[in-house]
Amino acid sequence: MALDGCGLLCKYILILFNVIFTLLGFVFLGLGLWLRFSGSTRGFFELQGSSAFVMAVIVLIALGSVMLIVVAFGDHGACNEKRCSLQVFSILLGILAVAEIAVGVLAYTNRKAVGQNIGEFYASMYVLYASSGDPVVGATLAFIHKTLHCCGATGFNFIEAVQDTCPKPDGFLGLKMPACPGIILDVFDSKASMVLGVFMGTGALLITALVCATILLKQIKRNYQDMTAYYSNVY
Repeated sequence: MALDGCGLLCKYILILFNVIFTLLGFVFLGLGLWLRFSGSTRGFFELQGSSAFVMAVIVLIALGSVMLIVVAFGDHGACNEKRCSLQVFSILLGILAVAEIAVGVLAYTNRKAVGQNIGEFYASMYVLYASSGDPVVGATLAFIHKTLHCCGATGFNFIEAVQDTCPKPDGFLGLKMPACPGIILDVFDSKASMVLGVFMGTGALLITALVCATILLKQIKRNYQDMTAYYSNVY
Protein backbone atom coordinates (compact mmCIF):
# COMPACT_ATOMS: atom_id res chain seq x y z
CA MET A 1 0.00 0.00 0.00
CA ALA A 2 1.22 3.48 -0.84
CA LEU A 3 2.07 6.13 1.72
CA ASP A 4 -0.42 8.92 2.34
CA GLY A 5 0.39 12.63 1.95
CA CYS A 6 2.00 13.02 5.37
CA GLY A 7 4.11 9.92 4.87
CA LEU A 8 5.29 11.08 1.42
CA LEU A 9 6.13 14.54 2.79
CA CYS A 10 8.20 13.00 5.59
CA LYS A 11 9.92 10.70 3.10
CA TYR A 12 10.99 13.59 0.86
CA ILE A 13 12.06 15.69 3.86
CA LEU A 14 14.29 12.83 5.02
CA ILE A 15 15.79 12.42 1.55
CA LEU A 16 16.60 16.17 1.40
CA PHE A 17 17.98 16.04 4.93
CA ASN A 18 20.21 13.10 4.02
CA VAL A 19 21.52 14.86 0.90
CA ILE A 20 22.58 17.88 2.98
CA PHE A 21 24.02 15.64 5.68
CA THR A 22 25.98 13.69 3.03
CA LEU A 23 27.60 16.84 1.64
CA LEU A 24 28.54 18.09 5.11
CA GLY A 25 29.83 14.66 6.12
CA PHE A 26 32.13 14.44 3.10
CA VAL A 27 33.40 17.98 3.69
CA PHE A 28 34.20 17.33 7.37
CA LEU A 29 35.72 13.90 6.74
CA GLY A 30 37.73 15.04 3.71
CA LEU A 31 39.14 18.08 5.50
CA GLY A 32 39.95 16.04 8.60
CA LEU A 33 41.72 13.31 6.63
CA TRP A 34 43.66 15.89 4.63
CA LEU A 35 44.85 17.65 7.78
CA ARG A 36 45.69 14.32 9.42
CA PHE A 37 47.67 12.69 6.61
CA SER A 38 49.02 15.62 4.61
CA GLY A 39 52.81 15.78 4.67
CA SER A 40 52.76 19.41 5.80
CA THR A 41 50.49 18.75 8.80
CA ARG A 42 51.66 15.32 9.96
CA GLY A 43 54.30 16.88 12.19
CA PHE A 44 51.66 18.57 14.35
CA PHE A 45 50.60 15.18 15.68
CA GLU A 46 54.09 14.67 17.09
CA LEU A 47 54.32 18.02 18.88
CA GLN A 48 53.17 18.42 22.47
CA GLY A 49 52.01 22.01 22.02
CA SER A 50 49.48 21.30 19.27
CA SER A 51 46.75 19.56 21.31
CA ALA A 52 44.02 21.94 20.11
CA PHE A 53 44.91 21.29 16.46
CA VAL A 54 45.02 17.52 16.97
CA MET A 55 41.69 17.53 18.82
CA ALA A 56 40.04 19.63 16.09
CA VAL A 57 41.23 17.21 13.38
CA ILE A 58 40.01 14.19 15.37
CA VAL A 59 36.61 15.86 15.85
CA LEU A 60 36.34 16.57 12.10
CA ILE A 61 37.12 12.96 11.19
CA ALA A 62 34.80 11.51 13.83
CA LEU A 63 31.94 13.90 13.01
CA GLY A 64 32.21 13.31 9.26
CA SER A 65 32.30 9.52 9.75
CA VAL A 66 29.28 9.51 12.08
CA MET A 67 27.29 11.74 9.71
CA LEU A 68 27.95 9.42 6.76
CA ILE A 69 26.99 6.35 8.80
CA VAL A 70 23.73 8.04 9.82
CA VAL A 71 23.05 9.01 6.20
CA ALA A 72 23.64 5.43 4.98
CA PHE A 73 20.86 4.11 7.24
CA GLY A 74 18.62 7.12 6.55
CA ASP A 75 18.87 6.86 2.76
CA HIS A 76 18.32 3.12 2.74
CA GLY A 77 15.36 3.39 5.10
CA ALA A 78 13.65 6.37 3.44
CA CYS A 79 14.18 5.45 -0.21
CA ASN A 80 13.39 1.74 0.16
CA GLU A 81 10.93 2.10 3.07
CA LYS A 82 12.85 -0.36 5.25
CA ARG A 83 11.76 -0.44 8.87
CA CYS A 84 15.01 -1.83 10.30
CA SER A 85 17.14 0.90 8.69
CA LEU A 86 14.72 3.60 9.81
CA GLN A 87 14.82 2.27 13.38
CA VAL A 88 18.63 2.44 13.46
CA PHE A 89 18.49 5.86 11.79
CA SER A 90 16.05 7.12 14.43
CA ILE A 91 18.24 5.87 17.29
CA LEU A 92 21.35 7.51 15.82
CA LEU A 93 19.46 10.76 15.20
CA GLY A 94 18.25 10.81 18.79
CA ILE A 95 21.80 10.32 20.07
CA LEU A 96 23.10 13.06 17.77
CA ALA A 97 20.36 15.49 18.83
CA VAL A 98 21.08 14.96 22.53
CA ALA A 99 24.83 15.25 21.92
CA GLU A 100 24.37 18.45 19.87
CA ILE A 101 22.35 20.15 22.60
CA ALA A 102 24.74 18.94 25.32
CA VAL A 103 27.77 20.25 23.41
CA GLY A 104 26.02 23.58 22.90
CA VAL A 105 25.33 23.93 26.62
CA LEU A 106 28.90 22.94 27.52
CA ALA A 107 30.33 25.37 24.95
CA TYR A 108 28.16 28.13 26.40
CA THR A 109 29.11 27.47 30.01
CA ASN A 110 32.82 27.08 29.15
CA ARG A 111 32.97 29.73 26.45
CA LYS A 112 36.29 31.23 27.59
CA ALA A 113 38.06 27.86 27.46
CA VAL A 114 36.45 27.02 24.11
CA GLY A 115 37.53 30.39 22.69
CA GLN A 116 41.10 29.79 23.87
CA ASN A 117 41.17 26.32 22.30
CA ILE A 118 39.88 27.64 18.98
CA GLY A 119 42.45 30.45 19.22
CA GLU A 120 45.17 27.80 19.65
CA PHE A 121 43.81 25.92 16.65
CA TYR A 122 43.90 29.12 14.60
CA ALA A 123 47.49 29.78 15.68
CA SER A 124 48.49 26.28 14.54
CA MET A 125 46.82 26.81 11.16
CA TYR A 126 48.50 30.21 10.85
CA VAL A 127 52.00 28.84 11.49
CA LEU A 128 51.36 25.88 9.20
CA TYR A 129 50.23 28.00 6.25
CA ALA A 130 53.02 30.54 6.74
CA SER A 131 55.62 27.76 6.62
CA SER A 132 54.14 25.41 4.00
CA GLY A 133 51.56 27.31 1.94
CA ASP A 134 49.21 24.30 2.01
CA PRO A 135 46.17 25.23 -0.16
CA VAL A 136 43.63 23.42 2.05
CA VAL A 137 44.94 25.19 5.15
CA GLY A 138 44.87 28.44 3.19
CA ALA A 139 41.22 27.87 2.24
CA THR A 140 40.39 27.20 5.90
CA LEU A 141 42.14 30.40 7.00
CA ALA A 142 40.40 32.38 4.25
CA PHE A 143 37.03 31.09 5.49
CA ILE A 144 37.86 32.10 9.08
CA HIS A 145 39.13 35.53 8.01
CA LYS A 146 36.12 36.25 5.82
CA THR A 147 33.60 35.01 8.40
CA LEU A 148 35.11 36.99 11.29
CA HIS A 149 36.39 39.85 9.09
CA CYS A 150 39.86 39.74 10.62
CA CYS A 151 43.41 39.30 9.36
CA GLY A 152 46.15 37.21 10.92
CA ALA A 153 47.85 37.84 14.22
CA THR A 154 48.35 41.61 13.84
CA GLY A 155 45.55 42.87 11.61
CA PHE A 156 47.96 44.74 9.31
CA ASN A 157 47.29 43.18 5.93
CA PHE A 158 50.46 44.41 4.24
CA ILE A 159 52.84 42.77 6.75
CA GLU A 160 50.93 39.56 7.41
CA ALA A 161 52.46 36.26 6.34
CA VAL A 162 48.96 35.07 5.41
CA GLN A 163 47.81 38.25 3.73
CA ASP A 164 46.57 36.41 0.61
CA THR A 165 43.87 34.78 2.77
CA CYS A 166 42.65 38.05 4.29
CA PRO A 167 39.67 40.08 3.03
CA LYS A 168 40.08 43.70 2.03
CA PRO A 169 40.10 46.11 5.01
CA ASP A 170 37.32 48.65 5.40
CA GLY A 171 37.86 52.36 5.45
CA PHE A 172 39.59 54.93 3.24
CA LEU A 173 43.20 53.88 3.84
CA GLY A 174 42.50 50.20 4.36
CA LEU A 175 45.59 49.49 6.44
CA LYS A 176 44.26 47.87 9.59
CA MET A 177 41.78 45.14 10.47
CA PRO A 178 41.03 43.38 13.77
CA ALA A 179 43.51 40.65 14.71
CA CYS A 180 41.95 37.19 14.61
CA PRO A 181 43.00 35.82 18.04
CA GLY A 182 41.24 38.66 19.84
CA ILE A 183 38.19 38.42 17.58
CA ILE A 184 37.88 34.68 18.23
CA LEU A 185 37.93 35.21 21.98
CA ASP A 186 35.40 38.06 21.71
CA VAL A 187 33.03 35.99 19.58
CA PHE A 188 32.84 33.19 22.12
CA ASP A 189 32.63 35.59 25.02
CA SER A 190 30.21 38.26 23.78
CA LYS A 191 28.20 36.11 21.34
CA ALA A 192 28.00 32.93 23.37
CA SER A 193 24.19 33.02 23.25
CA MET A 194 24.32 33.09 19.44
CA VAL A 195 26.65 30.09 19.41
CA LEU A 196 24.28 28.30 21.78
CA GLY A 197 21.41 29.17 19.44
CA VAL A 198 23.24 27.58 16.50
CA PHE A 199 23.71 24.35 18.45
CA MET A 200 20.10 24.40 19.63
CA GLY A 201 18.86 25.10 16.10
CA THR A 202 20.87 22.19 14.74
CA GLY A 203 19.48 20.00 17.51
CA ALA A 204 15.95 21.10 16.59
CA LEU A 205 16.64 20.20 12.94
CA LEU A 206 17.78 16.74 14.01
CA ILE A 207 14.67 16.33 16.15
CA THR A 208 12.49 17.37 13.18
CA ALA A 209 14.15 14.68 11.07
CA LEU A 210 13.62 12.22 13.93
CA VAL A 211 9.90 13.05 14.03
CA CYS A 212 9.64 12.53 10.25
CA ALA A 213 11.48 9.21 10.54
CA THR A 214 9.09 8.11 13.31
CA ILE A 215 6.00 9.06 11.25
CA LEU A 216 7.35 7.27 8.19
CA LEU A 217 8.23 4.23 10.28
CA LYS A 218 4.70 4.03 11.73
CA GLN A 219 3.12 4.31 8.28
CA ILE A 220 5.34 1.58 6.85
CA LYS A 221 4.51 -0.64 9.82
CA ARG A 222 0.77 0.04 9.43
CA ASN A 223 0.90 -0.67 5.69
CA TYR A 224 2.71 -3.94 6.38
CA GLN A 225 0.07 -4.97 8.93
CA ASP A 226 -2.76 -4.03 6.57
CA MET A 227 -1.16 -5.99 3.73
CA THR A 228 -0.63 -9.01 5.99
CA ALA A 229 -4.26 -8.89 7.12
CA TYR A 230 -5.42 -8.56 3.50
CA TYR A 231 -3.53 -11.60 2.27
CA SER A 232 -4.66 -13.56 5.35
CA ASN A 233 -8.28 -12.91 4.42
CA VAL A 234 -7.71 -13.76 0.77
CA TYR A 235 -5.98 -17.04 1.45
